[in-house]
Amino acid sequence: MSTPLAEVERKPLTKKELAAEHPTWCPGCGDFSVLALYFKLMEKRRIWHEKVTTVAGIGCSSRFPYFVQAHGAHFIHGRALPFATGLSLSRPDLHVFVFGGDGDAFSIGGNHFNHCARKNVKLTYLVMDNQVYGLTKKQTSPTSPIGFKSKTDTWGAQDEPVNPMRQALTAGATFVARTTHTNPKHLLEVMEQAMDHDGFSFIECLSECTEFFEGAFDSSNPRKGGEFLEMPQGHDVTDEMAAYRIAGVPFPGHFGVFYKVQKTTKNAKEAEINRRLREKVKGLEDWQILQQNFDRMK
Repeated sequence: MSTPLAEVERKPLTKKELAAEHPTWCPGCGDFSVLALYFKLMEKRRIWHEKVTTVAGIGCSSRFPYFVQAHGAHFIHGRALPFATGLSLSRPDLHVFVFGGDGDAFSIGGNHFNHCARKNVKLTYLVMDNQVYGLTKKQTSPTSPIGFKSKTDTWGAQDEPVNPMRQALTAGATFVARTTHTNPKHLLEVMEQAMDHDGFSFIECLSECTEFFEGAFDSSNPRKGGEFLEMPQGHDVTDEMAAYRIAGVPFPGHFGVFYKVQKTTKNAKEAEINRRLREKVKGLEDWQILQQNFDRMK
């Protein structure tokens, strides 16, 4: 009998072993930084190919699965979370990471974002927010600031933008954090904490679109005259109302973990249901269980 892979002494994977296709983003895109830190995370934490799954919807950032040498799925627009939910529930041994953009997450996928958060499915959802639809060449996105001129709002955006942090908190996410691609150390720290959290982990990462919204996040980048504000000293991450107030600070706002609590996950609830039902048919063959179900329907 062969020894299970988990029990064999293995060298940590290198970036070369983790990388698949060469990324096809525009030069300077913030998504490069997120991908590099994702590789770094897997190297540092010794996550093997067969123990990680990368899921994404549609958009520039959603091309992630193509660039990672591991199991993954480039799913349909806005539907990455329900697909990832099935993975998480059926394969609790996997680290499930979902990547998306502000359109995929808060527009076409907004309903799934709310429901995945309230159910507290165990997975990490990292949204690369660039406040513009970049893949389709500059249209207003749910997070575009008022006044932003695009192909769909040539006169300037008029609608109040979505506040991702407040939406995540209101929906019931048990881990809510914010970071930026220009601070790699901070980004990696947040990704590690999100991965370790037992529940739905949401990260908003400011990721500049250099092609269609250059300079959008300069105000949060000290190298460009901005200020990177970490969470206020003494902030209690279990205080939901405090997190909600901080999330309302005018852009660029604060960065770090806003909220973190432990609640029973959807995974644990489903596992308990399965355990109870299996107990009722203990000792029966599969065909006998099937026959019982047919008999009940007569």
